[in-house]
Amino acid sequence: MGQATSDTRVPTVVADDVHIVYKVHGAGAGKGSATSALSRIVSRRKSPAIREVHAVRGISFTAYKGEAVGLIGSNGSGKSTMLAAIAGLLPTERGGIYTNGQPSLLGVNAALMNDLTGERNVVLGCLAMGMSPAEVKARYQDIVDFSGINEKGDFISLPMRTYSSGMAARLRFSIAAAKTHDVLLIDEALATGDQRFQRRSEARIRELRKEAGTVFLVSHNNNAIRDTCERTIWIEKGELIMDGHTDEVVRAYEKHNQG
Repeated sequence: MGQATSDTRVPTVVADDVHIVYKVHGAGAGKGSATSALSRIVSRRKSPAIREVHAVRGISFTAYKGEAVGLIGSNGSGKSTMLAAIAGLLPTERGGIYTNGQPSLLGVNAALMNDLTGERNVVLGCLAMGMSPAEVKARYQDIVDFSGINEKGDFISLPMRTYSSGMAARLRFSIAAAKTHDVLLIDEALATGDQRFQRRSEARIRELRKEAGTVFLVSHNNNAIRDTCERTIWIEKGELIMDGHTDEVVRAYEKHNQG
């Protein structure tokens, strides 16, 4: 079968004029009497210590099944916020996000239990993704081997708190990548680890795309974006600057940063 035409492509994520606003509590936001707080609520006045940050401003795009989409932008541009919103972790102030299937967010801050061993975290992480105990048992060794955790010793039997941030990130990616996802959202996972692990990660993302899913990757590593994604979205100050072929978008982004 040849590649699907634009008419037959299956949309998996639609962002429609998305606005996301954070409410930031400044100094003194937790102080004051309950009476004054109730008065503000009743009169719908805002607390003077609460500041609103318009993190995402009117972003629209459609992602399709089998795509790997890079999200780039400077620190604080809104790309990780956008990822969290696609995952359903942040509400939109205006506009909407519509997904076909369940998005799964993988980030370097994904919750694993620091006091438990890597082995227990693999088992619990896989069970939490909906795998059966038999599936976990069958895939366990592949997950450990993929992560490279045990290449320099028996780290998988040690508590997660003994891991470096890079080791922990590699294990998180390995657990998440063991399952086929409708929409897999990856935040900086490929920025950790050596080149061998990055190559394994990129190959696994290509497999996930073939198996069904759509992959979003947020990274400051432009080479990882180039190697992994055919399409890239550039976000700056919460606004969509460019959406197109990765080479063109990354080149424009790098030229902007050099200027």
